[in-house]
Amino acid sequence: MSFNIAIDGPAGAGKSTIARAAARNLGFLYVDTGAMYRAIAFSLIRSGVEPEDEAGIEKVLESMTIRIVYSDGEQQILLNGENVTAFLRDEAVGNMASRSASNPKVREKLLQLQRDLAKENDVIMDGRDIGTFVLPDADVKVYLTASVEERAKRRYLELIEKGQDADMEKIKEDIRTRDTQDMNRSIAPLKQAKDAVVIDSSKLTIPEVMDRIVDAFQESLKLKG
Repeated sequence: MSFNIAIDGPAGAGKSTIARAAARNLGFLYVDTGAMYRAIAFSLIRSGVEPEDEAGIEKVLESMTIRIVYSDGEQQILLNGENVTAFLRDEAVGNMASRSASNPKVREKLLQLQRDLAKENDVIMDGRDIGTFVLPDADVKVYLTASVEERAKRRYLELIEKGQDADMEKIKEDIRTRDTQDMNRSIAPLKQAKDAVVIDSSKLTIPEVMDRIVDAFQESLKLKG
């Protein structure tokens, strides 16, 4: 029987970084669902389709294939056979993903793939609605959050490190907008699962957050006997 850990939380809370680290520590498969939604968003942008264009989205999805492969332990996203992983952290792609994720066809495209991965493997899966919608029976649920200021700072430093221009106030504005979109969408909105362990990472190091997740995993193992 597989063991599943679900990590939810707002954009920039550190979900992907923490989930990768915890997956390596526990020997689990890491599934970045946000990257999967970003792949669809990237395809929509490339095709010139707006998130409100339901017919256009459905047409793009009809011929789209998304695969997850692993290279040196890192998840890679193949969109129609093309590795698009390097393009998925662009701010415009993230905003499009947040807007298009409310489309039921987009969610349907990815939901079964995500659940099949969790059924067949010990996984750590992160996103916006993993513990509440995708894997409601996950063995461990974590709601990872951080202040808007801290999340903006992390994103700012990430962009600067890549040699890209960055405006702190614009990043804060984008984060607040995405939070509102994610929390108020009609289908599977971002919210804390009732049985989730809440971790505010604003003042914690990556090892400190990871230790809390590993502790929750070990406690769950004890309860399962």
